[in-house]
Amino acid sequence: MNVWIAIALTAAGCYLAKLLGLLVPAGVLERPLVQRLAALLPVALLAALTAQQTFGAGRHLTLDARGAGLAAAALALALRAPFLVVVGAAVVVTAGIRALG
Repeated sequence: MNVWIAIALTAAGCYLAKLLGLLVPAGVLERPLVQRLAALLPVALLAALTAQQTFGAGRHLTLDARGAGLAAAALALALRAPFLVVVGAAVVVTAGIRALG
């Protein structure tokens, strides 16, 4: 029963957050600071999610093959490789390290 209560509360919270976003006056959304934050926030959230999924193991930090795959992807990005090459490099390096150890 507790799970369904949590699901209902989460759904209600998401609905209220969306409703609050619709109630914000247009003048506030046109401010340069708000526009800059709106452009940067998704990037920051994605970077945080990537770091948590790569280096997190429960309540501990860990460095394993996922870190090497992330480093390979970062190198491919620095070399301006296409997206599929970036993902492929991460997959190949991660799989290779896991196969070796």
